[in-house]
Amino acid sequence: MMRCVYIFALAVCVDFIVYHVLEDQLLPGKFHQEDKYTSLLRQWVSSGIRWVISYGVSSLVTNGASVFLKRMLTTHCLLGSVFWTGRMLMLDSHPLEKSSFWLLNILATASAGIFWELSCPDESCQSDREKKATSRLLFKRVILLHKPDTILIFGAFVFLVLAVLCETFIPFYTGEVIDILRSQYQWNDFLTAILFMGLFSLGSSISAGCRGGLFMCAINSFACRVKVKLFGSLVSQELGFYETTKTGDLTSRLSTDSDLMARAVALNVNVLLRTFIKTLGMLSLMVSLSWKLTLLMLMETPLTGLIQNIYDTFYQKLSKEVQDSIARSSDAAVEAVSGIRTVRGFKTEKSESSRYDACLMETHSLKTRRDTVTAVYLLVRRITEVAMKVAVLYYGRLIIQSGQMSTGNLVSFILYQSDLTSNIGTIVSIFGAILNSVSAAGKVFEYLDRKPEVSTEGTLQPDSLKGHIQYHNLTFSYPTRPDQKVLKGFSLELKSGQMTALVGPSGGGKTTCVSLLERFYQAQEGEILLDGHPLQNYQHKYLHRKVAMVGQEPVLFSGSVKDNIAYGLGECSLQRIQGAAHKANAHGFISQLEKGYDTDVGERGGLLSSGQKQRIAIARALIREPQVLILDEVTSCLDTESEQVVQKTLTSRPNQTLLVIAHRLKTIERADQIVVIDNGTVIEKGTHKELMEKQGTYYRLKERLFS
Repeated sequence: MMRCVYIFALAVCVDFIVYHVLEDQLLPGKFHQEDKYTSLLRQWVSSGIRWVISYGVSSLVTNGASVFLKRMLTTHCLLGSVFWTGRMLMLDSHPLEKSSFWLLNILATASAGIFWELSCPDESCQSDREKKATSRLLFKRVILLHKPDTILIFGAFVFLVLAVLCETFIPFYTGEVIDILRSQYQWNDFLTAILFMGLFSLGSSISAGCRGGLFMCAINSFACRVKVKLFGSLVSQELGFYETTKTGDLTSRLSTDSDLMARAVALNVNVLLRTFIKTLGMLSLMVSLSWKLTLLMLMETPLTGLIQNIYDTFYQKLSKEVQDSIARSSDAAVEAVSGIRTVRGFKTEKSESSRYDACLMETHSLKTRRDTVTAVYLLVRRITEVAMKVAVLYYGRLIIQSGQMSTGNLVSFILYQSDLTSNIGTIVSIFGAILNSVSAAGKVFEYLDRKPEVSTEGTLQPDSLKGHIQYHNLTFSYPTRPDQKVLKGFSLELKSGQMTALVGPSGGGKTTCVSLLERFYQAQEGEILLDGHPLQNYQHKYLHRKVAMVGQEPVLFSGSVKDNIAYGLGECSLQRIQGAAHKANAHGFISQLEKGYDTDVGERGGLLSSGQKQRIAIARALIREPQVLILDEVTSCLDTESEQVVQKTLTSRPNQTLLVIAHRLKTIERADQIVVIDNGTVIEKGTHKELMEKQGTYYRLKERLFS
């Protein structure tokens, strides 16, 4: 940076000499009215020669000028000509003295160049281009998703154009009315002007209402459609995805980000087009009123754009941090509420409240910073607007005195200026809103495009299934702990019509075997065969109808008992539901409920006891008549009678493959095969009698766990 400043200083010294030589040779004296166009041409020629020489000096010293030097030298050499041209067009007045004007050039150029370099350094240009390219791609995808809403959006655009055209002519006729009242009063002219004002106001109101209604319908339709797609994508992901992704992030994408995404086209583009069309209409009328005042007013636009660009840079960054902070707050609240029993049990209400308060305070701090940036931006914008209005009033008075426009025309121009200033600010700021919406869309598309790591694209659906399962040399580690192998070269065979019991210390890999069989995860090495075919070859719904599981902590969904038993089966007769409930010894307590099978179980089955939820979960598995049934500690919450009924039911199907994880000796003793698993490998396997005679690991485990 300092090296560029030194080289720029050298180039400026050379330019100072060239400037005065050229001024003495090409532009002698001051700017005279009779030769202003010739002098202006000579000024531009002088600026071009100075730029070539300055650029050449800097290139020779640095072996190629940097972007920073190019900006500084170009601005310095051409700023005088630009200023001279604008001043001549506006007022036809004389410029400043040569040397003082040259010094003013230096100060303005240095300030602009340094500000430009600090706000947009060279190294960020490449990343900015990549971000813009990504934003454009995302925006195109958002537009394509609006295809079903084409009719609504087209109708809204038609009413948008009508509303804008009507709004544009209202200030024009306001000025006409003022001129009519100031001149010799003509009733017909006055009535005509008032009539047109009323018609345009009525047309604007009706068109704006129709436009807003159609756009809101399009927004709601789009948001609902995207949320359904996003939810469908989320529920199809593997379990490892939910272990590495926080719940708050998912709820934030479903609620906040999908709504922001919906506004990207139907709302932001609506505002952009409305403002743009209205701005063009007002500009054309303003030029017809006074092109000089219009040119003066448009000088505000580059400054407004620069201010808005700086504001958007900071605002986008803070908005992203606010969204992430809100997601963390939601996650903290969900964790505390879902684990309220643990919170109460350990008396940690205050600590959980403090944790949630800390998350909220972080969000509050970020929002305060974001709102402070917005406040400063608005302050600078208002100061700029006021300064421009004062300039327009001052030069407007001079133009009226010269007889080039009437007072009514100036009033119309000022009315247009107020709207135009707001519209230009809206046009510049709406790009920031679109970028914000596109940023939210990127997060949504990230989940929409994500393919589950556990494939569900199998097509195999045989008419009959034996239930012969083979684990072949499995190696597996969970996504959250990729370096820790839970299964290591694991191999096991489950024969059709037999009951296999998995035993071993906690954390040995028993539940992992079940999870892999249920296709919750995909092993890194090895495969699981069902009747000789890899599990991933089977059609997803068919597999989970033939392979059913009941966990030790079953989850019920808000709804009736009947709906929970028939969950995932669609239409199912009450007789079939009751039959499954009888087999799970659940019919008795269900019949005693207030509404029987139509009784609501509450959120996550909270209105039922653990044993009742367990029996309903068993009934939910049995109603599918699976060929492979997996039971993970399902009898831990059952009383003796219910356990006996369930055991009897399980032994009533001799061809069914049964895989059990249990800590009760009575359950394990009935198994045709007992497999001892520890540290991700099979330690022993055999019947209860065979393993007891060996007096190995199972024998010691029995003495420790079952006695």
